[in-house]
Amino acid sequence: MRISASAPTRIDLAGGTIDIWPLYLFHPGAQTLNAAISLRARAWIDKRPDERVELLSEDTDRMVNLPFDQLRDDPTLPLLGRLVHRFGVHGIRLTTRGESPAGAGIAGSSALNVAVCGALAAHLGRDHEREALLEIAKDVEAQVINVPTGLQDYRPAMYGGIAALELHAGEVKRVPLDVDPKELERRIVLCYTGEPRNSGTNNWEITKRHIDGDRHIFDCFERIRDTAAAMRDALTSGDWDKTAACLATEWDNRKRLAPGVTTAAIDALIARAVAAGANAAKVCGAGGGGCLFCLAPPEHVPAVREALAGGGARILDFRLETTGLSVSRE
Repeated sequence: MRISASAPTRIDLAGGTIDIWPLYLFHPGAQTLNAAISLRARAWIDKRPDERVELLSEDTDRMVNLPFDQLRDDPTLPLLGRLVHRFGVHGIRLTTRGESPAGAGIAGSSALNVAVCGALAAHLGRDHEREALLEIAKDVEAQVINVPTGLQDYRPAMYGGIAALELHAGEVKRVPLDVDPKELERRIVLCYTGEPRNSGTNNWEITKRHIDGDRHIFDCFERIRDTAAAMRDALTSGDWDKTAACLATEWDNRKRLAPGVTTAAIDALIARAVAAGANAAKVCGAGGGGCLFCLAPPEHVPAVREALAGGGARILDFRLETTGLSVSRE
C-alpha cells in the first residue's frame, strides 16, 4: 500500500515576518494574511522489505539510503531525514516533489514539511491533530535551518483557503476570510524572478535587529501590522482598489526592513508590471528574489503577464486553493 500526501504553497498578502516568535508579541494586533495556491508539494511513502530508510527528492535529484539511526544528522536531505527520525519510522521509501521553483518565497519547504508530516502520521496510523502536526513541522524546520521559523506558512499548507493568522500572546488563531477566491485569483499575476532567495538569512537579521532595539525596524513592523489590518478590511469588503493600495504600502515598508529585500532586477520587473496596468506588486516571502506577484484589474492581467515575461520572469499559472493537506492510501 502506498500513502500519498500533498499540501499547497501560498502567497503572503500582508504582515509577513512579524509572525516570527517573539516579534509579534511586541506589536499588539499583529496578523498575517495569506492565500493558498495550487502549486503543491507532494510526498509518497512505500514500504521497503528491510528496516532501512530511503529518501528521494525528485526536484533536487538527491537520494539517500540509510539505517534509521543515521537519519537525524545526515546532511543530504536534512528536512526529510529529521522528520522521519522524529516520527520514528523504519523500513520505508519516502519520495517527494515540489511544484514551485526552488527558493520561490511561496513557502515550498513548509508545504513539503506539512505533506511529509501528514504522510508519516498516516503511515503510522496515528490521528494527529492538525495543530500538533504543525508544531512538529515548525520545530523540525527550525532545527534544519538553524534560525527561528515564522508561524504563517504552515497554516495555508494545512488548511488551504484565504485567511488571517491573528498573533496574540499565548494564542495563534487562524481566521478564514470571507473573500471570493475567484475574484482575487483573476486579479493576481504570479511570476518567478529567476533569482532564488534564502528567507532564513534575511528574516533572522531583521529579527536580531528588532530584538536589539532598532527603532527603525520596530516602526516598520508597526506600519506593516497596520497595513495588514487595513488590507483585511479591504479584502473582505471587496474593495480591490484599496486592497492594491495596501499592497503597495506593504511593499514600501517591507523594503525599508533591509537593503537586500529588493534588487535592481525586482525593481525593473515591478516597473514593467505597473507600466502595463498593475496597481501594485510585492515580492513573496522575505524578498531578495523568488516570486513576485502583482494585483491588476482583470482587463490588464494579460498585458501584465506579457510585460513580466518580456522582462525575463517566468509566469506561474495557479489557482487559489481551498483544500489544504490531502492524504490518501493507494
